[in-house]
Amino acid sequence: MKDVELRGMFSAHIFLILSVLFSILVPPLFVDDFSVMGTHLQWLCVCSGTVAAVTIALYSLLDTNTTSGKKNSSSHKVTKIFKSCVLFLTSCLIFHGIIVLYGAPLLMSFRETFLFAVLLSTFTTLRCLCMLGPNVQAWIRVFSKNGAMSIWDTSLQITTICSLFGAWLGAIPIPLDWDRPWQVWPISCTLGATLGFTISLVIAPLWIYWHKKHLTYKCR
Repeated sequence: MKDVELRGMFSAHIFLILSVLFSILVPPLFVDDFSVMGTHLQWLCVCSGTVAAVTIALYSLLDTNTTSGKKNSSSHKVTKIFKSCVLFLTSCLIFHGIIVLYGAPLLMSFRETFLFAVLLSTFTTLRCLCMLGPNVQAWIRVFSKNGAMSIWDTSLQITTICSLFGAWLGAIPIPLDWDRPWQVWPISCTLGATLGFTISLVIAPLWIYWHKKHLTYKCR
C-alpha cells in the first residue's frame, strides 16, 4: 500500500465532505428561505448535484478505475458514459422500489421518495461507477468477502454500508408520535444517509491507515 495513494484518498474525502457542507451552507446565502428542512426537496437536488459533480471530477482526476484494461478511444468513452447513465438511472429506480417496499408512500410522496433514491444512488452507485466503471461483476466482486483489491475498494465498501445504514437508522423515528418537523417523510432518512456518508468519509481513510499493516490486496 502506497502512502501517496492514502493521502490521495484523504484529500478526495475532504473535498466530498466540503461538497456536503457546501450544499447546506452556501445556497441560503443566495436563495431566500432556503434550508435543509424548510425547502427539503430543493436541498436534496442541490446536495445530490453537488456531491455528484465533485465525485465525478475527483475520481476522473485520480483515475482509481482498476478494472479498465481497454484503450481510451472516443467510442469506448461514449459507450462507458452511456452505460454509466443507464446504470445510475436503474439504481435510482431500484432504490425507489426498495424504499416503497419498506413502507414509503407509493404515489402520495412519489417525488420525495424518488429524490431520496437519487441521493442514495449518488452516495453509493455513482461512486461505484466512478471507481469501477459500469462493470456490475466488479461491483459484486468488491462487495463479496475478501473482494477488495485496493484501498479504494475498501473505502467504497465502508462508505456504501454507512450510507445505507444511516438511511435505515433515519427511518426509525418516523412512526413515533413526537410530532417533530424532521419526522416528515423523507427528511430523517435523507439526513441519516447524508450523516452516514459524511462520517464514513472520515472513518474510511482512518480505518485503512490504522489497519494498513494487516491489509493485503491481491491483483486479479
